[in-house]
Amino acid sequence: MERRIVRTADGSLTLQLPAWQEQYHSLHGAVQEAFHVFIHRGLHSLPGREISLLELGFGTGLNALITYLEARQRDLAVRYTGLEAYPVTQSEWEALDYGSLFPEPEAPEVFRALHQAPWEVETAISDTFLLHKRCMDFRDLRQSEAFDLVYFDAFGARVQPELWTEAVFASVFAAVRPGGCLVTYAAKGSVRRAMQAVGFEVERLPGPPGKREMLRAWRIS
Repeated sequence: MERRIVRTADGSLTLQLPAWQEQYHSLHGAVQEAFHVFIHRGLHSLPGREISLLELGFGTGLNALITYLEARQRDLAVRYTGLEAYPVTQSEWEALDYGSLFPEPEAPEVFRALHQAPWEVETAISDTFLLHKRCMDFRDLRQSEAFDLVYFDAFGARVQPELWTEAVFASVFAAVRPGGCLVTYAAKGSVRRAMQAVGFEVERLPGPPGKREMLRAWRIS
């Protein structure tokens, strides 16, 4: 499927799928959406100095990059697993150039390292950040109480409804440790109800620019 690079409202770039009229990130601002949903409502919501994190939709690597930078600032050790069925190409991630958007001098090198890390092998990006990229469909996830936090960053239910079902959320619920949570930009009632049906306790939170709400779901026990 054709992918185009487009500019978002905060100046950062994203990938667009014209056939679906869908983007990898919000056109209201790729970077500000990523921070609002996944860092401020996700990473910051958990205590402790170590975290095991699952991203459903590794995509452009933006969420992994900002997680790395935030974890360094907060002295967190992160084991990061990213699932992606259709990895972006080198020419695409180089054109997105996310590393140049941040003041941290190591950001460009880290962004390259995240993408150049081999698939299916856990790789040390630094002494406190381990990355395991897996080329697979979300629906094939089979893990038990392995993660503290999930970034659910699939394409929207409008274009990929099969990724927002009770069956998918049941496998994610099984993969989350008690006390852990899932965050997503989505806020549809059908998504919330699917999460609740498998055992998550779901809360509506203010959304990023361009969205009124987002969801955060907790596994209590």
